[in-house]
Amino acid sequence: MSRIGRAPIAIPAGVTVTVGEGNLVTVKGPKGTLTQQLHPAMTITVDGAVAHVTRPNDLKENRSLHGLTRTLLHNMVVGVTDGYKKTLDVNGVGYRVAMENGKLVMNLGYSHQVIMEAPEGITIETPSQNQIVISGADKQLVGQFAANVREKRPPEPYKGKGIKYTDEVIRRKVGKTGVKK
Repeated sequence: MSRIGRAPIAIPAGVTVTVGEGNLVTVKGPKGTLTQQLHPAMTITVDGAVAHVTRPNDLKENRSLHGLTRTLLHNMVVGVTDGYKKTLDVNGVGYRVAMENGKLVMNLGYSHQVIMEAPEGITIETPSQNQIVISGADKQLVGQFAANVREKRPPEPYKGKGIKYTDEVIRRKVGKTGVKK
């Protein structure tokens, strides 16, 4: 039995979980509403303030889907109550970020500015000119947008210039020594 899959999901006050036809799950809470189509083989039951995910049998595919379905449902509940947040740091001489007209404008050493617009349900903040905070209710959407921003100038290993996650550790390389033969 899946240890993750059989764990109950606590539903806090103010959050409603409804399971529709074909396991179309809708979670409503203070931070918004999330809807996701979960695998139809799994059985999702909501008993008051607790939700359970059960599998029909012990086939390998159902064992794999059991923990996944429970985790996706749990992430939806956490997203509408607390939300998710990713923080990015911008390192480099002349590299800076700012919000202009609801768009993220980045100067990253290119001949042009890189401008990105946040998708629906994502909020971007720039507390300083070298820090970006991306937050939202959908964990996958927050992570994907943060990865797209980081992709514009990934950190390089020699000087550490670029966009990196705050908790990311860049493995540094030693440059040329300059010794003549």
